[in-house]
Amino acid sequence: MPRLPRFDKSRFVGVRDTMAVYDCDDPEQFEQVRQRIEDDDLAGRKLIQTFGPDTLPEARNRGFRPA
Repeated sequence: MPRLPRFDKSRFVGVRDTMAVYDCDDPEQFEQVRQRIEDDDLAGRKLIQTFGPDTLPEARNRGFRPA
């Protein structure tokens, strides 16, 4: 599976403006988040978040909901 540049070790990537978390191993979700990052310059605006541990329960614990 491809991953996002700068986030190549992260499966789950959160977008802070919508508090949505995307699973980069899901092709549909990966394309959605990749497009948003490019179109809205989310990385440049520091609106991307990863999680440690890299799990969906940890993303939920931080207030993110699945996309």
